[in-house]
Formats: sequence, C-alpha cells, structure tokens
Amino acid sequence: MEIKLFGRGRALRVAVAITCQTAFVFFGYDQGVFSGIIGNPDWLDRFGHPNSSLEGIIVSIYNLGMFTGCIVNFIVGEQFGRRKSMWLAMAFVVIGASLQTSAFSRPHLMVARFITGVGTGIDTATTPVYQSELCDANIRGRLVSSEPLFVGVGIVIAYWFDYGMSFVGGSVSWRLPIACQMIFAFAVIIFVFGLPESPRWLYAKGKNREALQVLCDMYDVPPEDEKIQHEQNAVLEILAIERETGEYKWSQLLKRDEVQTGRRVLLAYGMQFMNQMGGINLVVYYVTSVLEKNVGLTRNLSLILGGCINTMFVLGSLVPTFFLDRLGRRRPMMVGSLGLAIRAAIGTSANALWNFFVVMITPVITQALPWQWPFVFMVLNFAFILLVYFCYPETANLTLEEMDLLFTRGDDDLGADKKILGRSTAVVRSLDRCGAWRKRERGSQKSKLPWRLPRTQGL
Repeated sequence: MEIKLFGRGRALRVAVAITCQTAFVFFGYDQGVFSGIIGNPDWLDRFGHPNSSLEGIIVSIYNLGMFTGCIVNFIVGEQFGRRKSMWLAMAFVVIGASLQTSAFSRPHLMVARFITGVGTGIDTATTPVYQSELCDANIRGRLVSSEPLFVGVGIVIAYWFDYGMSFVGGSVSWRLPIACQMIFAFAVIIFVFGLPESPRWLYAKGKNREALQVLCDMYDVPPEDEKIQHEQNAVLEILAIERETGEYKWSQLLKRDEVQTGRRVLLAYGMQFMNQMGGINLVVYYVTSVLEKNVGLTRNLSLILGGCINTMFVLGSLVPTFFLDRLGRRRPMMVGSLGLAIRAAIGTSANALWNFFVVMITPVITQALPWQWPFVFMVLNFAFILLVYFCYPETANLTLEEMDLLFTRGDDDLGADKKILGRSTAVVRSLDRCGAWRKRERGSQKSKLPWRLPRTQGL
C-alpha cells in the first residue's frame, strides 16, 4: 500500500534519499552501540564477565545474522519487492532490539543479536538497490557513496550516546542505548508508506503501467518525455536479454559467459572482502576495548577517544559523498586502502562472512598480538590497492543499464561505445581494460549478444 505523502518530482526524490539514509544511520548506530557497552560494568556483571573468545562470539553473531539476512533477501527479495523487503527488515530489527533490551542471559542476548542481524542484512541488501533504482545516473554515485557517511553518523551517535550513558550507571546505561535503535526502524517503516516501488522491479514483474507512473512521479514529467522513454526502453531491453538467457542458477554463479557473471560476482565479493579485512570493524566494534586493555587508558578516556576516532569516519566519508562522480570509483578505493595501511603503520608505531570473521577474532588477536596486529591490516590494505587498480572497472556517471556494456561488449564494439561515453576518460580506460580481459578470456571470439546500447543524448 502506497500513501502519496511526498508528492512528485524533487520532493519525492528527496524523500527516497532521506528514507534510505535513515536506514543507514540505523545500520551505523547498531554497529557502534555495542562498542561502548561491552566494557560497561553492569553489562559485564549481568553476563558473567565473558572471556575474549566468548565476547567475540557475542558481538560477531550479529554479523552472522546479517549474512543470514542477505540469504533470506536473496530468496524472498524479488518476490516481495523493495518496499516490503524494507518493512520485513525493520520488523526483524524491532523484534531483535526488543529482545536485546530485555536480555538477562547470554543465550537470550545472542539470539536477540542474531535476529537483529537478520533484519540488518535484509536492510543492507535492499536499501542500496532501491536507492540506485530510483535516482539519476549523474547523482547515483554521490547518493550511494553517501551511505557510508550516514553509517558513520549512526556510529558517532551511538558512541557519544554510550559515553553519556556511562555516567548514569545501572542496567539503564546499556539497555536504553540498545532500545533506541528502534527509533530509526520505526522511522523507516513510516517513511516507506509514502514511497513508490522500484520501477525496475515493477517492469520485471510485468507491471509496466505502474512502473511508468513511478518514473513520471519521480521526475514530474509526462510519459512522452524523452528521459522517461529512454529509461523505460533501457530497462525493457535489459529484461528482454535476461529472459532470453534465462534465470541464473547457483551452479552458474561463477560461470564464464557473455556477460561475465563469474567475474562480476568475484569483483563484488572481493570489494566486500577488502571492506572488512581493511580493519574497519576492529575500530567500530572494539576500539574502546583495545584502548583500555591494550594501551592501558582509563575507560572514560577510551570512550572519548573512540568517539573522536569514529568521528573521523564521518569526515572521511565527506570526500566520496561530494566528489565520487568526479573522482570515479577506483581512485578513492585505492587512496582509501593506502590511508588505512598508513593508519595501521602509525598505530603500530604508537602502540554479510569476512565481517563476522574479523569481529569474532578481534578480541583474540588483540590479546595474542598486543602490538603486532595492525601489521596484518597494513599489509592487506596495500594489497587492495593493486587489486582495485588491475581488476575493477570504472562506473562513474553510468546508468545501471549502461554499466552492463563494461561486461558484455565484444572487442569490435568498444570503439563505438567510447564515443557514446566520450565524456569520461576513466570510462574509456575501463572499456579498454574490459576489452583486454575479454581478449585474454575468449581469444578473438566476438560477442553474440543481439543488442546495442541506445544512442542517448546528454551523455
């Protein structure tokens, strides 16, 4: 059910952005809130002062829930659509947060964190897709890259809230911060009532009239408008190709086919691997514990420094938020990995599965390697620079449909595509890389896909 609370055009686009970013503020809050809690005296007394291994499991089971949520979304997401999936996610979050808030035993707490993680996994698998499918290509990069910014905002809110509640004492000092994550969940539930379904999902389900109406509402133009016709034709062409080739099966996940499915899956998986193995979750979940136990600072000072360190997360996220479409995707990833590697080196001199893995092993590794552990992340981040440079194509300023040409073009078609996308030298270089990749993979075999990218104006 959709209630048109936000009208048409710019107001509706802003409402979509606010709703999606609220979902990511929740994600950040949920990640950050436990960092200031696991050292809370009342929390430790309540749950029997868990050792480092058990502490890692209690914290990381949330990430295992996220992994499960991603699998759930894979199974039911296309049936439910984007709006219903977001409602389902927030329902899990509310249930899990309620159980966490009322927890009195370790099993109770662990089950509650797992359920919350399931909701977060569905949310993080749905929200970026929903936002990408409802925004212009020329601002898609900024909107999607602003998600880490709002995740950072949520983390910072959680850290400083934990710090303020540390002066209260008693169980309310940790139960209230956990309960407050439901505020964001209820806000998303309410906002989604006023938002449309994804037009691309509607087209895929054969609801073409509804999809066309959504596009017209989003841009506040009539159906005959050139922009609407271009977007509609591009989506329908892609869907026609997908129907011709048939639905992908698990057995085809790493297949070397004309659209390079296997390579695209590995690139996406590799990016998530780099994101987690760069060491970010050690900072998000455990920086206060590390500062207190490894460095020997007081709990009060550890909480303050933890809040300041994660505030830097927000400041760093401002760069891709406002400049990603100009800088491209690959360069910020390489610079970011370099920065993290240098950060790890400086730290050394001063003293939804990879996420689970890092969060689970952190209490153990920081105890076993009290000053050597940053070297692990330093080496990984240096390696990620090379991985991004050689393996990841540039996608700045391309629509979702246009990005397919980076993976589906035969070598003979690249010259024409460079002219179509001539505004971006980074895209041309990516086309050259993809052409070289295909040449290595398939020799001189040419693409047999029976379609070409429409010659659109304004590109």
